[in-house]
Amino acid sequence: QVQLAESGGGAVQSGGSLRLSCAASEYSYSTYCMAWFRQAPGKEREGVAAIERYGSTSYADSVKGRFTISRDSAKNTIYLQMNSLKPEDTAMYYCAADGGQCGSWWERHSVYNYWGQGTQVTVSS
Repeated sequence: QVQLAESGGGAVQSGGSLRLSCAASEYSYSTYCMAWFRQAPGKEREGVAAIERYGSTSYADSVKGRFTISRDSAKNTIYLQMNSLKPEDTAMYYCAADGGQCGSWWERHSVYNYWGQGTQVTVSS
């Protein structure tokens, strides 16, 4: 059973930066595809970014050019560098993992088998 643990959330002002981390309990087929999702109160969970086993990335249009996902397979960890943060980025951020490729369906939260507990990001104007 893969376990995911997020860290790095916090409160920042608009225009600020944060880096989220997600440590997985193992590096295996089950964690080849890893992604970040977020959920604001009253809204559906949405995909933010995903990264494939060998480093290919995908991003939601709303964060392109501002957020960067990366992974350190030696540490079983992925990161989300968030720059130029906006109040609308305020949400609980979740790490997710799934086997195989993330593919073009990476934004569908239902395909991910493993989830972390989340870390809160709050951006004030």
